[in-house]
Amino acid sequence: MSQIRAIRGMSDILPDETHLWQHLEREISRVLTAYGYSEIRLPVVEQTALFSRAIGEVTDIVEKEMYTFPDRNDESLTLRPEGTAGCVRAVNQHSMLNTQRKLWYAGPMFRYERPQKGRQRQFHQVGVEVFGNDSAAVEAELILLTARIWRALGIDGEVQLQLNSLGDQPSRKRYKAALVEYLRSVEEQLDEDSRRRLDSNPMRILDSKSASTQALLAQAPSLLDYLDDESSAHFARLRELLDANGIEYVVNPGLVRGLDYYNRTVFEWVTDSLGAQGTICGGGRYDGLVEQLGGKPTPAAGFAMGLDRLVLMMQACGTSVPVPMADVYFVAAGDAAQTMAFRLAETLRDVLASKTIVVHCSAGSFKSQMKKADKSGATVAVILGDNELDQQAATVKKLRSDDKDNQQNSVPFAELAGVISELIQKEDP
Repeated sequence: MSQIRAIRGMSDILPDETHLWQHLEREISRVLTAYGYSEIRLPVVEQTALFSRAIGEVTDIVEKEMYTFPDRNDESLTLRPEGTAGCVRAVNQHSMLNTQRKLWYAGPMFRYERPQKGRQRQFHQVGVEVFGNDSAAVEAELILLTARIWRALGIDGEVQLQLNSLGDQPSRKRYKAALVEYLRSVEEQLDEDSRRRLDSNPMRILDSKSASTQALLAQAPSLLDYLDDESSAHFARLRELLDANGIEYVVNPGLVRGLDYYNRTVFEWVTDSLGAQGTICGGGRYDGLVEQLGGKPTPAAGFAMGLDRLVLMMQACGTSVPVPMADVYFVAAGDAAQTMAFRLAETLRDVLASKTIVVHCSAGSFKSQMKKADKSGATVAVILGDNELDQQAATVKKLRSDDKDNQQNSVPFAELAGVISELIQKEDP
């Protein structure tokens, strides 16, 4: 019988990598909590209409990349390709806009695209959303907290911030007309995807990955020249706040993001440390989306960061994250000794709640068990055999100490928790 394997583009994260993921998730959660954001947990599956209405029916995500299927009631459902639409749906559904305005979420997203390094069909994101505030200070805070996350992860020297403003709907409409007029004049030189988008979504051509198309776009009208006065003032205030806080950035007039719901500010943090330049975090303002999905008119802004690429960056930058190790390892010879080992280990776990205590559960000689105790990284081995049971005292052996005169001691069972607690505290750096 053939072996069942993981679906292409949906990878296992194995134990030798999960400590990096856990460190990454802890640091992100710590920073977001420090800025006053609350976690919300969202469904993985939503109605398909949510994403076609929010993202835009002529975007690549909706046209090509969504995992969509009918359920048993023939309702069209979709594995979420991004998190913002689901978060807006939740705050509308639960009438949260007056109580919870700064939210974050984390979890897997799904897009059917060609798997490659740092881009899988099941990928992981942290998303952050702010509702009810149209100030440029909101985008500034989102950018400042991401910059703090990069510092916490040790990758701040490997990323660049890019900014742009899309303006309001009327100014974007004027710009789109000018852009289409220019692109029509060079239509035969555009790549195939860009020619297709010329009628359906011309501004997405600005984000083309074709080098020849990008060369043509260098002569195209600039979106910044078409901004309305309020959007220009908003963008200027954002840059003023970033300048005051020492945040370096590049204004990129070709930055439009891949989702239809953005207006005014858009931003991306990009890196070339993974090879070709890639985006590790992107977002912006989407003031019309809450109303578009059935809520009352509400300004909003947010971002999403890709955890898969952040882990790759941490590895490429040599970020040092300690691998979790055991603190205490119980070695037991015989069934009676193993029974006592379990009892003593449970008592220790009551006292040392934050420490890892391992009981050797399989058979093996004393020598082989001690090898495993040493390999576990434990600070202390607790040894139990017939002699220890007779004396009601465990043999405690320090495995990491240079103190040659005090490597091994007999400790009464009643005193074991206190003695080991003291030993571990001494050995902790």
